[in-house]
Amino acid sequence: MTITIVGPEVEPRLNWIDLTEALRAGHALPRAEVADTFLYRRQDTLLTRSAWIDGLGLAVKAAAVFPGNPAHGVPSINGAVNLMSDTDGTLEAIVDFQIVTKWKTAGDSLLSARLLARPDARRILIVGAGNVAHSMIDAYSSSFPGAEFTVWARNADSARAFAEATGANVASDLETAVRGAEIIATTTMSTAPLVKGEWLQPGTHLDLIGAYRPDMREADNETFRRARIFVDSRNTTLDHIGEVMFPINEGAMRREDIIADFYDLPSGAYARRSDEEITVAKNGGGAHLDLMTARYVLDVARSA
Repeated sequence: MTITIVGPEVEPRLNWIDLTEALRAGHALPRAEVADTFLYRRQDTLLTRSAWIDGLGLAVKAAAVFPGNPAHGVPSINGAVNLMSDTDGTLEAIVDFQIVTKWKTAGDSLLSARLLARPDARRILIVGAGNVAHSMIDAYSSSFPGAEFTVWARNADSARAFAEATGANVASDLETAVRGAEIIATTTMSTAPLVKGEWLQPGTHLDLIGAYRPDMREADNETFRRARIFVDSRNTTLDHIGEVMFPINEGAMRREDIIADFYDLPSGAYARRSDEEITVAKNGGGAHLDLMTARYVLDVARSA
């Protein structure tokens, strides 16, 4: 048995549009079986995500999330992705954790933006200035050529450094930045809403990315009252992530208000209906997306 080790050397050959098409194809297969486990120690999290898709294989990703690591020069998320054969369960590959996480997370929201944002959208606001924010610049640029990026972060120094690295403009006031944006991506670890629904202008698309725990959220209840709401997977967002749980529990929306998830792609339900509506997509980043992304990465590595 040969086990393929896929490292950072594959990344220059990856393509954002190809990845979103791989995600689209993965959701045309039978619905994934997924299971997540969460262990907490104060602000730190051990997250284990497993997925099995009939016809695509099995994946197990273990992620240790230590938000305080960057202060010591260590990435905040570390772990491993194991990819196993759908035929006999043998280990096929160990794929670089950082690559799978980066491309899965940004590719998930890029697929939503390709389907829900207005095609002519060019003013893009990134809320947060970490690794995911950098990935979203690359991802959005692949589908919205000529986009003009603005960044807002609670740490002004981080925002300025991000702008210097990416060419984005720096926003000093979040409300003004939100009101002027056509696409917004939130990439923080906030436990209190940052984006207010009253600031969103008609036609705006909002990709909510950062919140992944029951105590996290980045947008207020008014956001969910005003918008048509989409998620990447009902199974991994509705009862697991505060971003959706809070507005449901507080009466701002119902579970039935979720228009579609990616498994509704074949029906065409995951789509914008008019230029004026506000759309929100919650990126839950379930294990099935890790599996689809890891398989795409392995296929590219093997084709070299």
